[in-house]
Amino acid sequence: MRIYITGDTHGDFSRLGKGCFPELERLTKDDYVVICGDFGGVWDDGSEEQRLLDQLDRRPFTTLFVSGNHENYDLLSKFPVSEWNGGKVQAIRPSILHLLRGQVFTLDGQTFFTMGGASSHDVSDGILELDDPYFKQKYRLLSFRDALFRVNHQSWWKEELPSDAEYLEARENLQRHGWKVDYILTHCAPTSIQEAIVSGLYAPDRLTDFLEELRKKCRFESWFFGHYHNNKVIAKKFVLLYEEMIALR
Repeated sequence: MRIYITGDTHGDFSRLGKGCFPELERLTKDDYVVICGDFGGVWDDGSEEQRLLDQLDRRPFTTLFVSGNHENYDLLSKFPVSEWNGGKVQAIRPSILHLLRGQVFTLDGQTFFTMGGASSHDVSDGILELDDPYFKQKYRLLSFRDALFRVNHQSWWKEELPSDAEYLEARENLQRHGWKVDYILTHCAPTSIQEAIVSGLYAPDRLTDFLEELRKKCRFESWFFGHYHNNKVIAKKFVLLYEEMIALR
């Protein structure tokens, strides 16, 4: 079994094709490519999106992803949840699996804890509501100003951050494993690691603080995450990925 890990794809899977990923020729469906959030392949449900998902599903490996802050959670919620290798998943296609939050999966004897999600940081000028009677005027004004804003249920979802139930399930599953896993897969980073990357540009939130708790309490070999659009290793154990792809084993 081979496992490769990469960062945000935002619906562009070209790096997983032959030109950028020559290892593809040697892989089977028992091998995995893990995307650390902002998968972006479940976004508008259009014909082009379906074509790209079908194309990705036909590639010789199995794609796994945790959620990011750029996912359409209304569409994701329509996929049924099932059990897979010890944790809960949603099958977007037979070989494209969304690894749900707070789960511990076992792959070839190695344990992986997953906790997708992150705060969107391009919303400082507000979240617009589609049913606002002044929506069009506000949208035009904010667009004219090149403002940082999103539209609820169109380009932003509150589900980008975990629910109380997901935090509870995460703690219960980690407790069941003695707060020890081999690898951690997230989209954003613990508060202290985020601060080392962005130096105050992004504020901490409930999720980064929860991940900071894990950083201190959980025993693990390596932690992989995306979100910050860079490739970097921090404090030896924390691996930030964007377009780079690394082989775990």
